[in-house]
Formats: sequence, C-alpha cells, structure tokens
Amino acid sequence: MNQYLRNLGRIEFVVTLACTGRCKHCSEGDHRSGGAHIDGGAAAEAVRKICGEYQIKSLMTFGGEPLLYPEDVFKIHRAASEAGIPKRQIITNGFFSSDQKRIAEVAEKLAESGANAVLLSVDAFHQETIPIGPVKAFAEEVLSRGVNIRTQPAWLVSKEDGNAYNLKTREILANFSEIGIFPASGNVIFPEGNALKYLGEYFEKGEYVNPYREDPTDVRTVSIAPDGGLFGENIYTGDILATLREYSPEKFTE
Repeated sequence: MNQYLRNLGRIEFVVTLACTGRCKHCSEGDHRSGGAHIDGGAAAEAVRKICGEYQIKSLMTFGGEPLLYPEDVFKIHRAASEAGIPKRQIITNGFFSSDQKRIAEVAEKLAESGANAVLLSVDAFHQETIPIGPVKAFAEEVLSRGVNIRTQPAWLVSKEDGNAYNLKTREILANFSEIGIFPASGNVIFPEGNALKYLGEYFEKGEYVNPYREDPTDVRTVSIAPDGGLFGENIYTGDILATLREYSPEKFTE
C-alpha cells in the first residue's frame, strides 16, 4: 500500500461545479451552469475498486449543486451502500426544482440509493439567491423517508460572532428547527474566491491557513473532480488503483 495513503478512509465526489445559487461566500467563486459533471457509472466503479483495497468509512457527494445530476448521485450512493461504507453523505442546497412532484421523486430515490446523511446548506448567504420554499419542501420529503437530515450553515468570522449575516442565519435555522431539522456545526467561511471578493472587510489582513486542506504526505480523503480528475490522472481513462499506488505528494495539487 502507498505509504502516503496509509490512512485513506474517505472518498469525495465533486459532482458538478454548476450551481443554482450565486453565493457571495463561496470559496470557488462564481458557479455557472453547464460544464463537466461526474459520470455516475464510472464513479460507482471507482468506489467499488477503492473499497476493495482500503477501509473506507465515509463517502460524500457535493458541488456546486449535486442534485442537478441526481441519477449520477444515486449511482454513487448505491455503490457506496453495496460496498459497506457506513457514512454516505450528500451536501446540497436543496434547490434543484420547484416542482413538488419532482422534489418528492428525487428525495425518494435518494433514500432508496442508500444516502444516509443529508447536509442542507441553508444560511444568510444561500438564501440571498435561493428561495426557501422548495428547499424546505425537499427537506420535509427527505425527513419523511427516515433519512438523517441536518442544516449545514456557513458562519462568518465565527459561529459566535454577532454580525448581521450570522443573525440572519440563526433566523433561517430556527425556521428549519421548527419542522424537526436541526443544525450541524456548519463551517466557518474561509477567505477565498467570492468570500474574499465580497466579504473582505470581515477578514483580518495577512496569511490564512486553510483548515480544510489535506496533508499531502498523509492523505485521508481522495476528492474526484467533475471531469474525473484525481492527482493528475483521470478515472475515466485510467485505473484508479494505479493512480493511488503511484501517488506522491508532488501530485497532490495536480
């Protein structure tokens, strides 16, 4: 086994960078529609192969907005469930359709696919451009199917800070708590992309160390891009196990 991946226990898929929101706190910058999205069949095969070699404890699908391509998401979570990965998460802003029938259908298939933890991105930033009605409808559909669902807010400066954005976020979270969907810890916004562009006044000057960055000499999570990219290789055209065997820290940012 590759010494740099000795503690590998998590797989992530960035399903797409396209998004239904235009959030000013987004570290990725402005998401636009279109572009590459993950191939669910190839992703599912990658899950099966990795699980044959590593003890994978968790898997996550996110974006952009992953449920713009729900069938691919279902394939990934079904493969993860069949491979015995215990934690199977999706982060979604919950807004992929305004049609109640379609919302219910996606929630049903998501539950059937084996996704067992839904983190719903709702806060002052998402709700500037995303209507809360369809999001709440989706949340209620997921909850009714027995899937663990929690809100996953983005906090500005810190969870405890009393800025106007955080105050608005607390109001939105209370709205979901009323229907039995309670907040997870969320995350503190990192000054990058749109966050630095639109919220720069809230950050102190100087260097920031990204707390979410992996140690390239002890990789615990592999994150596969919408175009299938991983460590300078591609799961569509190459053998993912060979990619993992040949990984070195120099390839981490490729």
